[in-house]
Amino acid sequence: MEIVLLTLSFLTFGVLLFLYFKKQGSNGLSVELRELIKKELYQNRDELSKNLRETRLEITQSMERLNEVLAKKAKEDREELRNTLKDFQEAFSKNVTAFNELQKQNFERLNQKQDELVKSTELKLEKMRETVDEKLHKTLEERLGKSFEVVTQQLLRVQKGLGEMQTLAAGVGDLKKVLSNVKTSGVLGEIQLGNILEQILAPEQYDANVKTKKGSDALVEYAIKLPGKSHSNRPVYLPVDAKFPQEDYTRLQLAYEAGDPEAIEVSLAALLNTVKKFAKDISQRYIDPPHTTDFGIMFLPFEGLYAEVTRHPKVIAQLQREYKIILTGPTTLAAMLNSLQMGFKTLAIQKRSSEVWDVLASVKKEFSSFGTVLEKAQRKIKEADNEIEKMVTTRTRMMLSKLRKVEEIEPSKAEDKKEEDDLLKLQ
Repeated sequence: MEIVLLTLSFLTFGVLLFLYFKKQGSNGLSVELRELIKKELYQNRDELSKNLRETRLEITQSMERLNEVLAKKAKEDREELRNTLKDFQEAFSKNVTAFNELQKQNFERLNQKQDELVKSTELKLEKMRETVDEKLHKTLEERLGKSFEVVTQQLLRVQKGLGEMQTLAAGVGDLKKVLSNVKTSGVLGEIQLGNILEQILAPEQYDANVKTKKGSDALVEYAIKLPGKSHSNRPVYLPVDAKFPQEDYTRLQLAYEAGDPEAIEVSLAALLNTVKKFAKDISQRYIDPPHTTDFGIMFLPFEGLYAEVTRHPKVIAQLQREYKIILTGPTTLAAMLNSLQMGFKTLAIQKRSSEVWDVLASVKKEFSSFGTVLEKAQRKIKEADNEIEKMVTTRTRMMLSKLRKVEEIEPSKAEDKKEEDDLLKLQ
């Protein structure tokens, strides 16, 4: 309404101004008209001022009401937002708690299953190891038993004919008693080394905690018994010692994980220096030719550690050149022991063959003496019957001829069988 009145006032004022300017040049404008215009202008100005004051007041009141409404609305919105955030926080906390509990249960079940799997695996591996050990021991005992039985039977048959084989039979019995197992205990590397030796070598082929150096009380963890060159049957020991530079190796692994080249270089140098110290210790404490070999073996129990050291050929060459030490890991040690085992089998066959040759040589000598005695008896006793003469002239010479052939050719199973049959016929 105020706006309409204000508009009409301006229109009236405009009309009056128009009339005023239209008749400005005319002197006939009346005084009344000017007074009327002036009065009308005053009235319009007063009304305009009044309307403006009222308009400002209404605007002020409207702004206050609007501010109150906005403040109230903002307060309500803040309260609603606070409640919403509180509900969200409570719901989120509950969900996080439930998720953590679920994860905890899952981890517990996973750990339980992992423990069960480890126990089951260990049990199966133990059963497999027992089965393999049992079969290996059974096979070894059967083969050794058969071999010893054949040798013993042959020696007993020769002994019955000559009466001079008791010492050899006793020696064979003592050899059977030597077969015994070695129990190992100690740190991780020593246990692993003992397990590898136990799986590949026979118990009589190595010893544990041996004093290999004359005049020293230092005990090497294991020593492999190699045949000596002398006839005293005293073995030559090959020292084998397990070493594990755990701290240096752990620091090196941490440096690799961190990707720090400087730390890797420092840790690697420390690891190689520790390995050199170990090699020097083994060389000084355990190597003592001719009681031992002129070299020793250092066993590193982990393939990763062995691979890390063997990446530096200069260090390996230095260990072999200065300290006479051969570096091995689980795989390389097993391969080396398998090679030694083949050598042991070959030496055992040669040893048994030489013993049989010695026995047959003694038999030959005894039969030569026996033939001489019979020939003398033949000359003195002319009344001997034809059977004795046949035995002296025919069978004795036949045996001597066969024994001469034994010294000239290598033994074989077919010839051994034939000679055994001839001995049985003579008996």
